[in-house]
Amino acid sequence: MLPYPDWLNPGDNAWQLVAATLVGLMSIPGIAVLYGGIVQKKWAVNTMLMAFTGFSLVLVVWVLWGFKMGFGEPLKLGPGILRAAVGIPHTILSSNNQGQAVIPLLDGTMPKFRFSQTTLAYFQFVFAAITPLLFLGSVIGRMSFKAWLVFVPLWSTIAYSVNAFLLWGGGWWAQAGALDYSGGYVIHLAAGTTGFVAAAVIGPRLARDRERAVPNNLPLAAVGAGVLWLGWNGFNGGDPYFSGADASLAVLNTNLTTAVALLTWVLWDIFASRQRKPTFLGAINGMITGLVAITPAAGFVNSFGAMIIGVVASSIVWMSWNWLGKTRLFHKVDDTLGVFHTHGVAGLSGGLLVGVLADPKIVEYLGGSAGSDVTFSGWLWGHHPKQILIQAGAAATVIVWDAAVTFVILKVLGLFMKLRLPDEVLETGDLGVHDEEAYPDEALVTGRRVEPLAAARSPVVAAEPVETADD
Repeated sequence: MLPYPDWLNPGDNAWQLVAATLVGLMSIPGIAVLYGGIVQKKWAVNTMLMAFTGFSLVLVVWVLWGFKMGFGEPLKLGPGILRAAVGIPHTILSSNNQGQAVIPLLDGTMPKFRFSQTTLAYFQFVFAAITPLLFLGSVIGRMSFKAWLVFVPLWSTIAYSVNAFLLWGGGWWAQAGALDYSGGYVIHLAAGTTGFVAAAVIGPRLARDRERAVPNNLPLAAVGAGVLWLGWNGFNGGDPYFSGADASLAVLNTNLTTAVALLTWVLWDIFASRQRKPTFLGAINGMITGLVAITPAAGFVNSFGAMIIGVVASSIVWMSWNWLGKTRLFHKVDDTLGVFHTHGVAGLSGGLLVGVLADPKIVEYLGGSAGSDVTFSGWLWGHHPKQILIQAGAAATVIVWDAAVTFVILKVLGLFMKLRLPDEVLETGDLGVHDEEAYPDEALVTGRRVEPLAAARSPVVAAEPVETADD
């Protein structure tokens, strides 16, 4: 008896599972410790718990109905675009999903997958899971934890599944020729749009918190940033679905763009920022910008194009952050960690640059089982700029749909629960929400308690702690 069926290639299957694990590590612990180190000390626990619960919620949704909505048989809502907008909700809990992976609307337009449906489902899950964790960065420091637990499953169902089907599951924009190699639109543009709208609807942090938005642990943030960077090898390296030459090129392009974008941001900080000094947080922003911008293009451009994307996207996002981010609009809309800029603007920039830089000599194997190859050409190579228009149309669809879905979900939830934590809870942060602290004070560590207990949660520190009788 063979250890695996003849259609399963152990190399491809192993790489998809490794790539999925790398992407999963980007969420936990990557995003959890990156955001947990950047936020104020009093919000570290809340941030990490929202990341872990968001990851868990999406997995449950994904296996019960989300995966088939993004990659299953199309739901027949009507003619034309509606017919190819989303898949039929269906569980993947049965043993029937252990066979060869297939995406129905793409069947026949690309080679057969050489791994199981369960491998494909888990690989796509980690992409679905990281998206809410990204826009979490826009609402940290005031969103109700209970509202988060309800919002994530609803958004993943109504917004993310549609995005995935339209661009990856063979939906309308995929049929129109829109290119999103690994989620510049489906994930990052969606996260930037959703984060901005959610921040506007929920409202800002306390004024004092906005003025004193000082990271609590930069070394911890460095660990998270490093996990994010190297984890991106799975993010872009796994999306050809085959462990071949295109996967290798995507990995090289990912790292090259990221390095160039980080250095570009540092140079902008040195020569154009108000303080004229490089900062580590600025370097992280440049790194994230590069990772996001190359995501829709990694397997479609050559490495020279990857370097161009790093310079152009990092420059655009730096200007967006430092110039647009200082306008009255962003004073009113409190995007805590700048997700709109580093994910929304970066994802849009990278997606549009695909239409400019896609190299016809870079082969994407989408020619069906017969083996014919389909190549994509950008404007730079003397071809018609139609691809840029297609890319813009797909981006507009994601922006409009996700903004509308986010607004409606939050407004409806607001009828039944508070979206924003009360000001008195915002004063104390983790203690008020979870009764935990990331860095307990010395009195709590040594067992010396302040009486009454409420004093430990007050923003006003008592002059001298009072020891209890059991001390």
